[in-house]
Amino acid sequence: MLQDSKEKRTYDAIVIGSGASGGWAAKELTEKGLKTLVLERGRMVKHIEDYPTASKAPWEFEFRGAIPLEKRSGLVGGRWLREETAHWALAEDEQPIIQEKPFRWFRGYHVGGKSLLWARATQRWSDFDYEGPARDGFAVDWPIRYKDLEPWYTHVEKFAGIAGNKDGLAELPDSEVMPGFDLSCIENYYKEQLASNFDNRYLIQGRCAHLTDPQEIHKQQGRNKCQNQAMCNRGCVYGGYFSANASTLPWAEKTGNLTVRPDAVVESIIYDDAKGKATGVRIIDRNTKEEIEFYAKIIFVNASTIASNAILLNSKSSTFSGGIGNENGLMGKFLACHNYRGKGNASFEGFADKFNDGRNPGHAYVPRFRNVFKQDTDFLRGYSIGMSGGRGLGSDTSMIGDELRDNLLNQKYGTWHMSAWMQGETVPVEDNHVRLSTDQVDKYGIPQIILSVEWKDNDDKMVADFIEQQTLMYEKAGFTNIKVEDSHSDPGSDIHEMGGVRMGRDPKTSLLNEWNQLHHCKNVFVTDGACMTSTSTQNPTLTFMALTARSANYAVDELNRQNLG
Repeated sequence: MLQDSKEKRTYDAIVIGSGASGGWAAKELTEKGLKTLVLERGRMVKHIEDYPTASKAPWEFEFRGAIPLEKRSGLVGGRWLREETAHWALAEDEQPIIQEKPFRWFRGYHVGGKSLLWARATQRWSDFDYEGPARDGFAVDWPIRYKDLEPWYTHVEKFAGIAGNKDGLAELPDSEVMPGFDLSCIENYYKEQLASNFDNRYLIQGRCAHLTDPQEIHKQQGRNKCQNQAMCNRGCVYGGYFSANASTLPWAEKTGNLTVRPDAVVESIIYDDAKGKATGVRIIDRNTKEEIEFYAKIIFVNASTIASNAILLNSKSSTFSGGIGNENGLMGKFLACHNYRGKGNASFEGFADKFNDGRNPGHAYVPRFRNVFKQDTDFLRGYSIGMSGGRGLGSDTSMIGDELRDNLLNQKYGTWHMSAWMQGETVPVEDNHVRLSTDQVDKYGIPQIILSVEWKDNDDKMVADFIEQQTLMYEKAGFTNIKVEDSHSDPGSDIHEMGGVRMGRDPKTSLLNEWNQLHHCKNVFVTDGACMTSTSTQNPTLTFMALTARSANYAVDELNRQNLG
């Protein structure tokens, strides 16, 4: 295929990645009048029409959701290897990685990225999070504080639509919310028990990106109320939860300023040594293997944390032999994620006359209570706890014959139970990193990614504390059959990778400034998880989106002032 002329391949802005943060970059840039190209390495996925299993009933799946072993061959995708979500799975040969230490990397390589697959939890970060590194002496100081991001949290929340409550907690700033989902009777009971037994532990309904009361701005997006089906990862034809496909990308498209280019495997960012700035992006067409260059005045990198690190590291020039903007050699280092190793479950004898009303697509949530206001443990930082209470139908299958048949046909409600999972803040350390292989490439000729991340002593201590405290909380609330343990899951199992291209005040110790600009290449902005200086205990996606909106508006202002090219 012959390339279009350079003129036809030139835009005002290029966004690498079409997920949650990339979609926001596209929305903000196009609204401001910039002709914007979004590059996505995976296939095109169009809202509604490309969700093949969205409305299928359980009996319509040949294997009732399970995928036979022979059909799994050649696929990666972990939790998405189910019949209802297999269309999101990644071919093994698409992007092989070298695990120097065990790491689970979940990818969403299609238009919309992991915004079609995320858990949709949207808790704001507080100054306890942004001040954490400076207070506790790790990583580097964030160059921003909560007040800098507060209006942008609001901006994102109003457009995306967040369900939840005003909880009035200093450690978890209130969001702009529409009505939240109700807690179940067992969750409400647990909430009461926490309040009566502890002075700093609260159970709330976790805030989530679902429309419970669509406003005019959501109707303009073509989105409708969440139907509480809890089948979100298939893709939602109602647009009931926020995704780039249902929200930001169609909104950007309406401006007439958006071009989406799927099947575009980004090889590198092009840096002009003479001009001292980036001039474009080099891709490999996923189908034809053709190398194509696109050009723009500003570039937003939103490919997901690990992929963004890899692209930047591979963007070499005479000026930057170790990757664009990597003058201090820190790019790819201080990679971190959330600690999900702690798991718990317990039963409760009571509420036999009650059952859940519908399906809650979110879950209950206990905000961080360790080391919030002061250091009070032998480990740094803390953890939040996700919780969910339920009661299932089941049958006694210990017999045979007619008795077994009758029991299977007449299921009975079991006892109530509550599950718990920790979401711990990991302390970024230099030797947890991503780098590029010097001798192994993928099928596109791009150096393979090497991941070298492991749990540290601080993580082990945090898990031990969770096990102790969660057991205590269950006991205080009168639960039985308590089982709280360390799952020993590998890093990455949380799908919350962060860091490698961290923000900071000093170019000697960080890669990005307070506006998410590369210190040493001002027209390249990194606003996905790669930019994060620390990990907090809250889900990070809302913060990625707020940072992106803030940065994109700044970039346009700087461009208009002719400060970027």
